[in-house]
Amino acid sequence: MNKIYFLLGFIFLQMNFATAQYADDNSSKGFIYNKEKGVDLRFHTSRGWNIGYMQGDIKTYFKTTYYKISLGELRHYKETIKSPDFGGFQAQQGFSSYSFGKQNYCFPLRFNYGIKRYYSEKATRNGVALAINYSAGLTAAIMKPYYLEISTGREPSVSIKYTDATADAFLNSTQIQGASSFFKGFNEISLVPGINGQVGVHLDWGAFDEFLKAVEVGVTLDVFPKKLPIMANEQNLPYFLNFYISIQLGVRN
Repeated sequence: MNKIYFLLGFIFLQMNFATAQYADDNSSKGFIYNKEKGVDLRFHTSRGWNIGYMQGDIKTYFKTTYYKISLGELRHYKETIKSPDFGGFQAQQGFSSYSFGKQNYCFPLRFNYGIKRYYSEKATRNGVALAINYSAGLTAAIMKPYYLEISTGREPSVSIKYTDATADAFLNSTQIQGASSFFKGFNEISLVPGINGQVGVHLDWGAFDEFLKAVEVGVTLDVFPKKLPIMANEQNLPYFLNFYISIQLGVRN
């Protein structure tokens, strides 16, 4: 855990360093816009995803600060999708695939402040500009129970979530008919607060064109005060470290 907090601290220090170093840089060539806003579609190495809205202030030719809100999904690195299997024979119809051992969905809602620092002096229009993007902020992990349809030997099946009382049936693949409706369990949602930090290499096509068109690759870290119960049959962790690739589209004015 000490290494994780050190990494988050490093990201904050880098953000402060970038702010101090370029605070007086207001005379750079090509500076013609004041604001930018856009959407960010991101995919993680753990098969998670994230979609966000960003609104920023273009301080100088080289620096943009921004606020961002995003919603995504975090998955356990050992989570796998299975088809129903009744005593070694695979069901063909009327049954859905499911995540074996999955106890809860985890949807992180993130609120971030970030700094995007450009290191190349490409032309105002056309060309690719290189930037380093730092951000940090708060995370609210939205936890929703994962339900399975379980065969009881007669119709209809029963829909259950993981508890101590249902553990045997929930983890018995020969009884599982598939996942229940995604909407089941929304009245049982809980929140777990946390923090996050992100750093990435940002490639911007026409960095100061009217339209924002960029690709970013980097690493993101979410840390929580307790282990998040995503899986019932695997060790859960209080942190998630993921590499990501994102596509960003927007406008400047």
